[in-house]
Amino acid sequence: MQREDLNQEMFAPPESPPVRWRIASDLVAYPQAVEFMEQEAAAIAAGTADELVWLVEHPPLYTAGTSADAADLVTPDRFPVYATGRGGEYTYHGPGQRVVYVMLDLKRRKQDVRAFVAALESVIIATLDSMNVRGERREDRVGVWVRRPERPALPDGSMAEDKVAAIGIRLRKWVSFHGFALNVDPDLDHFGGIVPCGIRGYGVTSLVDLGLPVMMPDVDIRLRQAFETVFGPTKIEEA
Repeated sequence: MQREDLNQEMFAPPESPPVRWRIASDLVAYPQAVEFMEQEAAAIAAGTADELVWLVEHPPLYTAGTSADAADLVTPDRFPVYATGRGGEYTYHGPGQRVVYVMLDLKRRKQDVRAFVAALESVIIATLDSMNVRGERREDRVGVWVRRPERPALPDGSMAEDKVAAIGIRLRKWVSFHGFALNVDPDLDHFGGIVPCGIRGYGVTSLVDLGLPVMMPDVDIRLRQAFETVFGPTKIEEA
């Protein structure tokens, strides 16, 4: 079932500074990323730093959100596993996946968690649409999904679907951190070590798996354009 669209625009007041847009040039260790996000979110909440979007890739690892079920960690010795304070369950991060950490002050925008998640979904959907891929929301499954009519139907007769992007956020003093992960060209076999997001019966895909031989810099440009239509202006910050 497709979710009803919410009002996805979450602009800050016109006098607000643009959101810093930062792209990591190398793989970022997960503990380092969490430490950096914690520091930035605290500074944003204190009014000593502007909002930030940080684009990274991680070495192969699994993270466990606050709702993670240990039974969904199928092969615990495959990659490092990190408990994290974001919402959601188990997910995989690794090279070829664009992880987008979003540190925004929702007090300046809209203090509505559901609307914020919908806004992040809108960024992903608009990014996919710019590449002629139709991403969709689902009422009972957070993230962004694509239909796979070429695959066998599900047991209930409905069309097969794969997840192309996962979302998991956390708020502290109404400043967000963590964010979403878009599969550009990760090793999809690595998702086999977990039940992704605790959802059984569905697959995981990537842009390359869908037949799009795109490079990460091109995806980054499209992500920034889509972000600005939902959240407002950005400015490039050197990593």
